[in-house]
Amino acid sequence: MSEPLLGDVDYNTSHSEDSKVVEEETWNGTFFAGMFASTLQKDSLVSPISTTEDLDTDIQPIRNVIMMISDGMGPASVAFSRVYYQYINGHPFDYAMPLDTIHVGQSRTRSASTLVTDSAAGATAFSCGLKTYNGAVGVDPKRNPCGTVLESAKYHGMKTGLVATSRITHATPASFSAHVPQRDDEDAIAIQQIGDNPLGRVVDLMMGGGYCHFLPKSKGGCRKDHRDLLKEAADRHHWKTIEYNNKTAFDTLPTDPTVLPAMLLFSHGHMDYTIDRNASKEPSLTEMSNKALDLLLKSTASSEKGFFLMIEGSRIDMAAHSNDAATHVHDIMEYQKTVALVKDFVDQHPDTIMISTSDHETGGLSLSRQVSAKYPEYLWYPDVLTKVKQSTIILATRMKHENMFGNRHAIVSQIEKYLAITDVTEEEQHGLEAIVTIASMNIYLASMVSLRAQLGWATLGHSGVDVNLYAYGKGIEPLYGSHENIEIGRFIEKVLHLNLTEITQKLNGNHTFTPYSLMSDEDKLKYTEQLSHYQHKESNLHHMAYGHK
Repeated sequence: MSEPLLGDVDYNTSHSEDSKVVEEETWNGTFFAGMFASTLQKDSLVSPISTTEDLDTDIQPIRNVIMMISDGMGPASVAFSRVYYQYINGHPFDYAMPLDTIHVGQSRTRSASTLVTDSAAGATAFSCGLKTYNGAVGVDPKRNPCGTVLESAKYHGMKTGLVATSRITHATPASFSAHVPQRDDEDAIAIQQIGDNPLGRVVDLMMGGGYCHFLPKSKGGCRKDHRDLLKEAADRHHWKTIEYNNKTAFDTLPTDPTVLPAMLLFSHGHMDYTIDRNASKEPSLTEMSNKALDLLLKSTASSEKGFFLMIEGSRIDMAAHSNDAATHVHDIMEYQKTVALVKDFVDQHPDTIMISTSDHETGGLSLSRQVSAKYPEYLWYPDVLTKVKQSTIILATRMKHENMFGNRHAIVSQIEKYLAITDVTEEEQHGLEAIVTIASMNIYLASMVSLRAQLGWATLGHSGVDVNLYAYGKGIEPLYGSHENIEIGRFIEKVLHLNLTEITQKLNGNHTFTPYSLMSDEDKLKYTEQLSHYQHKESNLHHMAYGHK
């Protein structure tokens, strides 16, 4: 019914040439069935810790931390993917997904500027351990650079890595490796990521999309200046491996420490959604993570220091922005597969901790939908999604490029072929025929699928709900319970014996700020005073009743 993913993995099959056991320090990336069967003890979720002062990490030394971020995945999305996966694989209702087995609490997501965070502020909370305004990448509310856990790890002799399915210059990976007042300045982010910044090069391994911002337009990039950052990275900052738009180079890259520092960028912009991915052109999130873990492990085998790796399932969020349910669930399942991989790594290397959470929820997903004025039935239909063959944005883009817009027959034919919708109503046909932009067609198509699956969406943007917090490894007890997102960054700082204040001072010429752990309640209330949308404002309501279209 579907390709093996989690409990259905063929354990006798090697997943890649790099999965072979060579020596003690080699990790084979094989999944173990038993890892999915275990569940947390009920008592493990009691006694929540609410402040970083309480984080007691008196445990055996932790060498490695793997920070996983499921961008835009809220609690409803987790339940959504679980039920869908059970359905397509014929599993019983109590079948647990990898994340289900390591659920320890919740993360509270508000930013310094609004009750609904964006990815930049959300990721900076993890990387710097502080609240900042929406759009801020690695800077505090006063726009001063803040030291990140990745930078501090590198400063203390550890290896560091970033893996993402977005552009590597996008908000989340950027917030660990750069400092800009606004997330859209990806040209500046790329400059800092290659090592052109006060700290020098702080990233040893980058894998993802987005070579666009590393090359000038004359060489196929999108930079506004004429700088070739890939050449600068090799010539001035000593990157040894630089590949872009080259899946073969990834497949053949030896997992040998001598290839580091390495930068592998597989697409001009974001990498493809899982449902659209061409395996001959782009690796999956799991494949990139497997390669990254093997490289970082081998590069630290003879060192007292370990590594810090950030892995982001970036496009979970983007599918939810389109309210594209089928695409959303496929990217979540790929993320779950990566979680299984990382859990296996932790089992084999108990001096490692993995943490997984989301920066925010996207879409306001609900697993039900009011489809008429009548009292609703309690249901939703996963089978509708099994027939979808590609993302609605890809379908909408092809319709536009092949001049199908305005052609009712051509549009309906494409919908039947790729979305398996054979009951397009007369009203829908009129609506489709009138659409003139790719963005509008994308949303309309996604809505047609969700309507038939009876899945509800509240927004095309983010929401302010708490998101699930997951952790695995020894010494994770301080993460049990409900936490502000910034406490996750502070936990990483403490467990790896880092010093974010030290890095912040280096970035700012000894400028200091008050750490969260030392703030009084009065200091914390200043964040509330700075919220731009805390009080009701008619000008913010885009509704006809207030004169807005």
